[in-house]
Amino acid sequence: MGPATPAHPGRPHITELRLSAFAGHRRVVLPFGRLTLLAGPSGSGKSSALRAYEALARLGGGAVLGEAFPDLALCVPDWARPDAQNRRGFRIGCTADGPAGPVRLDLAVQAEPGLRIVGERLTSGGLVLLETALRDPGKRVVQAAWHTAGPTPVTRGPLPDDRLGTALLPLRVAGRTPGQRKVLAAAEQMVVALRSVFACDPEPARMREPVPAGPGRLLGDCANLAEVLWRTRTECGRRHARFVAAAGAGCAGPVTDVLAEEVRQDGVGAVRAALDRGDGVRTDLGRLGDGELRYLALSLVLLTGPGVLAVDPAGEVPAALQTLTVLADGLDGALDPLQRRELLGLAAAMCERGHIRLVGAVSDASWATGTEGVTVVHLDRD
Repeated sequence: MGPATPAHPGRPHITELRLSAFAGHRRVVLPFGRLTLLAGPSGSGKSSALRAYEALARLGGGAVLGEAFPDLALCVPDWARPDAQNRRGFRIGCTADGPAGPVRLDLAVQAEPGLRIVGERLTSGGLVLLETALRDPGKRVVQAAWHTAGPTPVTRGPLPDDRLGTALLPLRVAGRTPGQRKVLAAAEQMVVALRSVFACDPEPARMREPVPAGPGRLLGDCANLAEVLWRTRTECGRRHARFVAAAGAGCAGPVTDVLAEEVRQDGVGAVRAALDRGDGVRTDLGRLGDGELRYLALSLVLLTGPGVLAVDPAGEVPAALQTLTVLADGLDGALDPLQRRELLGLAAAMCERGHIRLVGAVSDASWATGTEGVTVVHLDRD
């Protein structure tokens, strides 16, 4: 299936991920629709593609390189040979579409002998809006040049070599000339498109036990599912009713409600969740199978948003102009055919509304054939 026409094109969103040299990828371009499945066998690079996307999102949110790439051994290609200065690294990039039109970001990162950005380029319509380069390896800065289009066509200045220059531009560019405003619009579009990302891979083994009551923001492993249900069940009746309907469609036996209740565990207050079967019969979530737990967690992710998920949205941008992107590794893991079909239908419906996008990694996407709005990208072992 080809890329789907995006709903609500005015909201900034990522349309393409480029892995020029990252992990096992070389010159790979991944197109994204509003609901994208990365399909391929084990070792084809699905997880590393999601890891690159998540790293770019963290950089867009202001993280330093070490936070975005905590394990460099998983980033540098095995085939990358050191240069004369014993340097090795990787290259990634993406394209964001929105009101400013397609904007490209390309990043070159040195991993050895020290972690730093050695080159960054932001372009729109073939025009270079920002370009950085490492001029003096002895200094922890890169030399940056950004488009001005005034009496001085280019403005130059140093930027730190451990942060994304694009995310820093709104603090450096005054916006007085048409050129500066073009730079700001492109940089802000890229940052907003990248910022709101929730990476998740539910771990059933961690979802079975009661959990301490907390702020009710869902973690990436969904271990605190019960705590989040305690919060969301009373926040929005319509959303909870839809979640209950999804639970009934994907779990064995009748489901009339999904409950969270307070319990004592080792003398400490905690929260556990259960399926209400009707007539006073309840099934603790700890007794459900792995597939049922993953299905419930992923359904809840799709039906909530930045206020419930542990993400850092762009607070300076109205929620109506933002899109949350869910990165789901092993989307089909432990799910039976019915659960896969129900989850995909829910994802397609939620993505069609425009407030959420999904990139999921699956081993095989043949079961998604014929689902409207789904983009399937096939990855193969090299």
